[in-house]
Amino acid sequence: MPSATPVKDGLLIDTLSALPEHYRNSTAFQITPRISGVFRYSILENFGDRGNPNRYDRSFDLHVQLRDEGQYWPALALGLRDFGGTGLFSSEYVVASKHFGPKWTVTGGMGWGRLASYGGFSNPLGAISDRFKTRPGGITNITQTGRVNLKQFFRGDAALFGGIEYQLNDRTRLIAEYSSDDYATEVRRMGFEHKTPINLGVEYQASRNLRMGLFTIGGAQIGAKLTYVIDPRAPSFPGGAEKGYEPLRPRVELAGLGWDEADGTANRARLDQALRRQGLTLESYRQTGAAAEIVLDNRRYPASAQALGRAARAMANSLPPEIDRFEIVLARGGVPQTRVSLRRSDLEALEHAEDGSWKSFARAQISDAPSRLPPDPGVYPRLEGRLGPYYALGIFDPDAPLRYQLGAEFETTSRIAPGVSVSSTLRVPLVGTLSESTRPSNSILPHVRSDQALYDKADGLLINRLTADYLFRPGPDLFGRLSAGYLEQMYAGVSAELLWAPVNSRLALGGEINYVAQRDFDQRFGLQDYRVATGHLSAYYDFGGGYLGQLDVGRYLARDWGATFSLDREFDNGFKVGAFFTLTDVPFDDFGEGSFDKGIRFSIPTDWLTGQPAQGGLGQTIRPVQRDGGARLAIANRLYAQVRADRTTELEDRWGKFWR
Repeated sequence: MPSATPVKDGLLIDTLSALPEHYRNSTAFQITPRISGVFRYSILENFGDRGNPNRYDRSFDLHVQLRDEGQYWPALALGLRDFGGTGLFSSEYVVASKHFGPKWTVTGGMGWGRLASYGGFSNPLGAISDRFKTRPGGITNITQTGRVNLKQFFRGDAALFGGIEYQLNDRTRLIAEYSSDDYATEVRRMGFEHKTPINLGVEYQASRNLRMGLFTIGGAQIGAKLTYVIDPRAPSFPGGAEKGYEPLRPRVELAGLGWDEADGTANRARLDQALRRQGLTLESYRQTGAAAEIVLDNRRYPASAQALGRAARAMANSLPPEIDRFEIVLARGGVPQTRVSLRRSDLEALEHAEDGSWKSFARAQISDAPSRLPPDPGVYPRLEGRLGPYYALGIFDPDAPLRYQLGAEFETTSRIAPGVSVSSTLRVPLVGTLSESTRPSNSILPHVRSDQALYDKADGLLINRLTADYLFRPGPDLFGRLSAGYLEQMYAGVSAELLWAPVNSRLALGGEINYVAQRDFDQRFGLQDYRVATGHLSAYYDFGGGYLGQLDVGRYLARDWGATFSLDREFDNGFKVGAFFTLTDVPFDDFGEGSFDKGIRFSIPTDWLTGQPAQGGLGQTIRPVQRDGGARLAIANRLYAQVRADRTTELEDRWGKFWR
């Protein structure tokens, strides 16, 4: 039953429930304080669907809080269920909820569609227009799934539903509801019993994040559920678990050490050692009068502000006391990104100040970095590497809803000169079921993505990526990238990108062009005959509050033209949840099941889980269906994600880490 009781902004809630022959996983995200979305995946056994005894159903919901609860008025909300799936759970509703003291909550509402299948009556909206009196039919063909049928919303009969909740104690809640859903489809196709509209349930709060429940549906079905709540704002180690930095040393103490202000070589050597202890790389050191400038490569801290804070304190404790101005240039792959100027006296004054983080940001001067700063001798070339595990998931195969692969991954990067590198990612699959898929592609478009199962069958040593890259600054606020090689699992070729990203702007614009060939299924050096030129113009905008929008317009891998719309919410600790959809000139029927490309995605930073500073993390994109329309290259080092991390807006968002 829907409820108008609001959920805390930003929560990610996953619920797994089970009834006889009916299993469901629902993932809900509170997108804004008033808007939430749900992705639901249901398994209905013995459904007899399209020659398959089981139905694997994917659907999306949207819930909008219209008003909050007041002293006399209830909270009010409106929602759409299964508005872009198969229509099996399609319904709309308006609902109100009111608390009476700390124990009781009463909810009541009106539903349409599936929520009007029991106790229905003539739609009251029919008084506005006769078109509200009749509800058009649902999905009749698999190629129609995924389309939003606006003509169904709030149409046809309506019905009332309601319920009451009682908080028995701090952990236990009792629920009773009158449901307007009669489960007619399940009764007809699965032998589901429905004897009464009264449903009963009990929930137990096992821990801060975990709830467990038992319930009855229709007076004949007994089910159970588990709900796990994740608050992205509450990492496992809120303050981090890394070792703190040593306090600033008084200048009087440093003066007694006899360091020579003019001895740049000795000063650089001390600073280099101090930065290495923090996991930072000193690429160049320049000293002019009372100012010292460094180029800093940060491959440890996910928050650039923390790298800046550590570097500034290392400079204060390693350089002669006469040097009062620190110029720190953040670099990525040897390419200067952003310059931050700090005064040593400000660091000393604010180290223990109650509002030291905010004041240190206000006094910092942030500007675009010079296009090129030569490195010190001996910094290049250098080799970096990592050996570790990897995982890959295959989701929503009708023959097996979840397939997986685990293996070993070896990454290397040879940095030949500033901006010039050769990188590789080699994989060896070890265990899993990803290679067991036997479902062939039935796409009438070029098989640019739908042959994924054939790539998953490859074994032995796999070349996931092998590229030569050149990153450069063609001018102020401009960034460029040239890449060539085996760009991703399925494609090899050349790629070029240009990005305009002013240091203090929320807006960035970019363009990318690629010419690629499809790789052989064994993921080694061979290529197939398919060739395509693809590219996009992109606009990126930071709306503030962690909301990031992106629009990509151009040509996709199947030679279709269109646009991808994306919206992500990124929390200050780097936890990100987002959604996207792509519309191209491929007709819905030609696209196939799902009608168009869409999905949700999330990424959890490593330091959110472990408390230790480390870049990278766990990420997953969930597409209801992976088809060929709207498919884009998976380039590993697109510029915006790298550049944005060091620009003013992102530095400000994460400046709380400066003194950590």
